[in-house]
Amino acid sequence: MAAKLEISAAYVNMLEKNQRSLSVAVLMALSDNYGIDWKDLVSDTGASLLADLRAATLDPFFSNNRPDLDELRAAVAHTPNLVEVFLKLYKSHHSTLEQMMRLGSDRMPEELIRSAPETNIHDFFRDNNNYFDDLEKAAEQLAEEEPHAVDEIQYTLKRRLTRKHQFTVNVRAVEDMGDALRVFDIERRSIELSEALDYQNRTFQLAHIICFLEHQEILESIMEKANFLSRRGLNRCRVELANYFAAAFLMPYEAFLTRAVETRYDVDRLASTFLVSYEQASQRLTTLQRDGRRGVPFFFLRVDKAGNVTKRFNATSFSIAEHGGACPVWNLHTSFRTPGVILPQVVELPDGERFLTLSRTTERPVYSMKTQDRRLAISLGCEIKHARKIIYSSAIDWSEDENVSKIGINCHLCPRHNCAQRAHDPIITELSTNTNRRGETRYES
Repeated sequence: MAAKLEISAAYVNMLEKNQRSLSVAVLMALSDNYGIDWKDLVSDTGASLLADLRAATLDPFFSNNRPDLDELRAAVAHTPNLVEVFLKLYKSHHSTLEQMMRLGSDRMPEELIRSAPETNIHDFFRDNNNYFDDLEKAAEQLAEEEPHAVDEIQYTLKRRLTRKHQFTVNVRAVEDMGDALRVFDIERRSIELSEALDYQNRTFQLAHIICFLEHQEILESIMEKANFLSRRGLNRCRVELANYFAAAFLMPYEAFLTRAVETRYDVDRLASTFLVSYEQASQRLTTLQRDGRRGVPFFFLRVDKAGNVTKRFNATSFSIAEHGGACPVWNLHTSFRTPGVILPQVVELPDGERFLTLSRTTERPVYSMKTQDRRLAISLGCEIKHARKIIYSSAIDWSEDENVSKIGINCHLCPRHNCAQRAHDPIITELSTNTNRRGETRYES
């Protein structure tokens, strides 16, 4: 084997023991000499598996004997099945505690072991690398059947709904819609949209409905691979998949990726080019993971003014997205002070991993005199190695390490010392207390 691969026998031995990684040359030699598909040898799940494992071991339970990064990498490389079993057990434990806190003690035990639908949807999308090729192809087919200019897309969707499905589309006053933004009435064959929805969101809702009308088989085929225990979880996932289709139709993969590269991922220009909202364009950027034609992998996180996560999608190893991101050092939260302004920031997690994040507010499509401030905050981010591909990185002074903001998952799990923003004692480490000195916070001196 060494002779065929033109390497030493000792090197083959180290490859067999996972002491060396496969180089491109050796990978090609294996493929040529043994007829092996290189895709069978190279897995892209290692990075996300390692990120999940690292996030799990941050739990205070492991604080006395936490494995280091090398040990975690070795576990992923040598015993990936064992790692997956461990993570499944850990997630079950974590979701049980979460549900117990939410529901109290008056519910049946089987209710307590169910993960929240949002958690299951996030994990399901991430397991699929946030990309669904069947929905992409279905969106491309619709575009071929209904050729249109970008500024005619809403008319095109209305025409298809009327001609092919005999549905009428009407915009109703907020008072007539009650607490609904869209009502899809199959029996009356009508679609009612609230006037609270702007042009972009009305168009998006029409494309969303077409997915349910024309591509139920694709939705069910994808859902067969999902592992949801509740009907509500299944329905929520179907809604998110229909949203995926709508985004794929409004922002066709090839055209959107080409424009993203041309503009260096200028989100405002992408939104303007495809007549979509900033939020829709941001979320679409997380799905550009087609084999052979990938974009920069992004994570997407949306929070309200209280710091609650209301939506999250992830094509990176950014583990903070799974835990809330309630760190005041991250300008995701301060973006509420500057509505509509994109705030770039380089952040560093406690393990040293760095990301470029872009934070900005967005408006909810809801009208209420009682709640006139309808803003949410969005953060879009990528690993630091991709940062210079992003136009917003031009505003960052890369020569100064001081421009890196050191953030944490939250105060309870953050091991950092001397943080002026600390709001709680950390569970995983002990801070010093000196009666003769006053530090920047009451937790450390």
